[in-house]
Amino acid sequence: MSSFSEEAFRRTDEAPDEEFYQAPRLVTHIDDQAIAAVTQLYREFLPAGGEILDLLSSWVSHLPPEIEYQRVIGLGMNEVELRRNERLDYYVVQNLNADPRLRFRNAEFDGVAICVSIDYLTRPVEVLREVGRVLKVGSPTIISFSNRCFPSKAVAIWHQLDDRGHMRLVERYLEEAGNFANIHSLDRSPRRMFGDPLYAVVAESKGPYVGGLTG
Repeated sequence: MSSFSEEAFRRTDEAPDEEFYQAPRLVTHIDDQAIAAVTQLYREFLPAGGEILDLLSSWVSHLPPEIEYQRVIGLGMNEVELRRNERLDYYVVQNLNADPRLRFRNAEFDGVAICVSIDYLTRPVEVLREVGRVLKVGSPTIISFSNRCFPSKAVAIWHQLDDRGHMRLVERYLEEAGNFANIHSLDRSPRRMFGDPLYAVVAESKGPYVGGLTG
């Protein structure tokens, strides 16, 4: 069983997510310096020439412009946004809160990126267990986040924690998923007085989950 209560993933707005994300939002949700920090993380951890899954994707993926990948697949909630994303070779429209299963093969990807969206998942352990399954063994997951969100759609436990608490929470998600190793947090906040901070939790897949039911 999961160590999280159902109340941890309640939201102020419990209306169907499809309604909230129906209108495209062609804006960025963190400032340019924080975006540059995300891009640098991808530069360091995502393998050039690999197959990449941009999970909870939008109209931009923040991938390094100078690096080519074999294929980039995006999965998100708004088709207009995904269609505008020039880095995607293919996209899937799916609500992971309604169905956390990923329609990809085992060990299909060389890296997974989740940018400023982990706070909206109501079934994060299940989703991340699927992420571990579709990754090749040893391949990275990079989960980045800031201190900004859509408050009505972020889960209750996210609101209860500070930045360091968020890092530990995401680590716990990956630990409970049960198929990740080398889980560690990074503070990549730009060193300036004003602006958006940027944090990340990085882990390596151990392959499909093997164990009892958790979550």
